[in-house]
Amino acid sequence: MVRSAFTAVFLSAATSAVLAADAPDTSTWVGFSSFSYSGKPVVSAGAGEYGNPIVAGFYPDPSICRVGEDYYLVNSAFNYFPSIPIWHSKDLVNWEQIGNVIDRPSQFAINGQAMSSGTYAPTIRYHEGTFYMINTLVGGIGNFYVTATDPAGPWSEPVRLPSVGGIDPDIFFDDDGKCFILSCDDPVGPPQYEGHRAIKIQQYDLAKKEFVGEKTVLVNGGTDIAKEPIWCEGPHLYKIKGRYYLMCAQGGTSVDHTEVIFRSDSLLGPYVPWDKNPILSAVGLPADRANPVTCTGHADLVETQNGEWFAVFLACQPYEGNYFNTGRQTFMLPVTWTDGWPRILEPDTPVPLTVKNPNLPTGKAASVATTGAISFTDHFDSEKLAFRWIGIRRPDSQWHAINPSEKTLYLEPRRDRISVQGNPSYLGVRQQNNTFECAVTLKAQPKTEDCTAGLAAFQNETHYYAINVKIEGGKLVQVSAEKAADTAGRRRFGGAQQQQPTPAPALATKALPENTTSIELKIEGDGAVMRLFYKAGGADFVQLGGDLESSFLSTDVAGGFQGVTLGLFTYE
Repeated sequence: MVRSAFTAVFLSAATSAVLAADAPDTSTWVGFSSFSYSGKPVVSAGAGEYGNPIVAGFYPDPSICRVGEDYYLVNSAFNYFPSIPIWHSKDLVNWEQIGNVIDRPSQFAINGQAMSSGTYAPTIRYHEGTFYMINTLVGGIGNFYVTATDPAGPWSEPVRLPSVGGIDPDIFFDDDGKCFILSCDDPVGPPQYEGHRAIKIQQYDLAKKEFVGEKTVLVNGGTDIAKEPIWCEGPHLYKIKGRYYLMCAQGGTSVDHTEVIFRSDSLLGPYVPWDKNPILSAVGLPADRANPVTCTGHADLVETQNGEWFAVFLACQPYEGNYFNTGRQTFMLPVTWTDGWPRILEPDTPVPLTVKNPNLPTGKAASVATTGAISFTDHFDSEKLAFRWIGIRRPDSQWHAINPSEKTLYLEPRRDRISVQGNPSYLGVRQQNNTFECAVTLKAQPKTEDCTAGLAAFQNETHYYAINVKIEGGKLVQVSAEKAADTAGRRRFGGAQQQQPTPAPALATKALPENTTSIELKIEGDGAVMRLFYKAGGADFVQLGGDLESSFLSTDVAGGFQGVTLGLFTYE
């Protein structure tokens, strides 16, 4: 095998070309080929309409900006890497992922944290030829920003903002070019109640990379502190027709999540809340409504070149109750203006799943749909993985490589498993539909060392389903279904105080035919039910472990902020 045929996965194109000749020896690793995904929509958009969500699956906390006739969108990714996917569109309907803002380990200074650490709600803005993305790396360096002249990258190394407290920073440029940074911070003095936050602002000198003057509190508590509003966060500041508008999420990111608006004639306030807040909410709607959309909030506004206004925001699509595995997704609605105030959705109105297209020229269709009936197959025949692929936490070694000539992705069996807070050999894509199936072919090589490999539906290290294939002497000898042991505090392997947990008992185990070197694995989801399958030499798939409860992987059960990913893994 020619070593130079392999290319490291999470490297830029230029770096990959340089390091390809030094790629690792993968003759003992596990190979994966022909990964496919297909999902069914809840509702299909008709002619002249777009479907909500506009970016389906675990793509939360959207932020958007327009540069001329081009639109750019970013999302948080928490403790997945690469992090902060960035999208491009010409029409606000067809979105193509053009990269990940955080795509180098040096930009992602965090290790060993829970899955809901990492990159929180980002903001993307453009000013005088430069794109700015500002964010919080929770569990790492805190608040920071990066810059790029090309939104597809490369983006700079992080510029730390240690004096910016809290989370969800926003960056704003006034008419005179002055830069200001906002965040959801601790209140001045002791909190008056649980969830009491404050939105603060301070001028920032980009040239000197230092702050100017003092911080100013724009909002204390939320729309009415007497009513003890909680978690006023995700601030975005705009200047529209001579007035300043401050838009925030409020109520926490679960079913009480809303979006509220404040207005001022002066940059530093005072900011007055609209008496018709919230401007976006799913609170109080009938629980038995058809195709419910819940948890709406964390919105950002954009004006088109034709003068229309739209808001992107996160929301969830339960398959029953408050159970959803697709995470917080990116939705979009037109904005209407009343007496100088913006409204995203009329009160007591469900979020529509189909909406009239913006008044924009139809853009180029994405290479893979981001909404509706989503379907793709990765043949691993390119030197780089598609941008959709992500790993768990920052990689600390080169444990994955592609051989395009073999159409195979290789993963190195290592000690970290998906059941610990480490960096396992795992690469996944987001579950984007409540009804879906994904499949992959797994193969051993003659020199593949004794290990386990397979396909998983992963929410976090204590909530996942996995199809495990045991490999011995280069042969596949056994396949089993696993449900994670729901045990808190699983730490990374290393030393006497931190041991690898014993895997949960198998739900079902099957011996494989002698001399098996290849097996097909499949996971199906149908709302509340998930099923695991394998096929080894036979004509049909065989189900493992019976029907499983999808709710075990839901945010409501597993906790956290992320959705489910469907991924390939291996470990010693």
